[in-house]
Amino acid sequence: MIKKLVFTFLLFIPTLLLTAQELNCKVQVIVPKLQTADPKIFKTLETSIFEFMNNRKWTNDIYSSHEKIDCSILINITNELSSDKFSAQMTVQASRTVFSSSYNTVTFNYIDKDCVFEYVEYQPLEFSETQYLTNLTSMLAFYANIILGLDYESFGSHGGSPYLQKAQEIVNNVPPNISSSEAPGWKAFESTRNRYWMIENLLNQKYDAFRNAYYEYHLQGFDIMYENLQLGRSKVFACLKMLETIHSEYPNSFLLALFFSAKADELVLLFTNAPPTDKTKAVQLLSKLDATNISKYTKILKN
Repeated sequence: MIKKLVFTFLLFIPTLLLTAQELNCKVQVIVPKLQTADPKIFKTLETSIFEFMNNRKWTNDIYSSHEKIDCSILINITNELSSDKFSAQMTVQASRTVFSSSYNTVTFNYIDKDCVFEYVEYQPLEFSETQYLTNLTSMLAFYANIILGLDYESFGSHGGSPYLQKAQEIVNNVPPNISSSEAPGWKAFESTRNRYWMIENLLNQKYDAFRNAYYEYHLQGFDIMYENLQLGRSKVFACLKMLETIHSEYPNSFLLALFFSAKADELVLLFTNAPPTDKTKAVQLLSKLDATNISKYTKILKN
């Protein structure tokens, strides 16, 4: 009888593992000296955000433990607006493992400076997909869906659409009469580079070349490098040429800034060991697409 129970339990273990949630999110809250609020509440906040991101089921898909998406959220408190209201910078990053390797490629890297939220210690972080409840949980859920959407995009052409659409719904749920001082980053008129424009651009068909390039960069570029480095590198260069069409039609594109925020250092490493002619072509193209990081790209030619 005991053996039967043990066997039944062992059979059940894989099922438990396969119900693992999608995100493996590290959370850190950095707190300067505050006038009123007790810094200890931010340890509680840290734990609450960790549980919100990691314990919630964001998709209907089944993930095993090793398939979880590695990501991180760093909240740097910049101002105490009241004893329970704060402004901050939220840095969100995600990555995925390249096929047949231990190398992780960054899929998303963004610093959100439009972060204002209220928090009372031990206050539950509540979220609804159909209505706006709090600014903090709306931001966290927005980025959870961006992370998921881009991860799925890296494995299949337009594979992240369901999650990108959920991110857009979160934007749409923000009340139109809420002030920009209470919940900045959600409205088109506030900035050309905020959460509103991030998801608008990702779903806008005029930027379809970005999503195609993003998919091919990962699945047909980096994922084949274990078997054929030169072919993988040439595929990545072809993806950069696809992004050039966006640069030509829409200079200073927000999506290109997002892409190179995640990929600039990786591209330097990739092309540093390329043949001399490939190095030259890569530096010329990268410097055109991402002038902000020219100093990084010129190092390719020095190695």
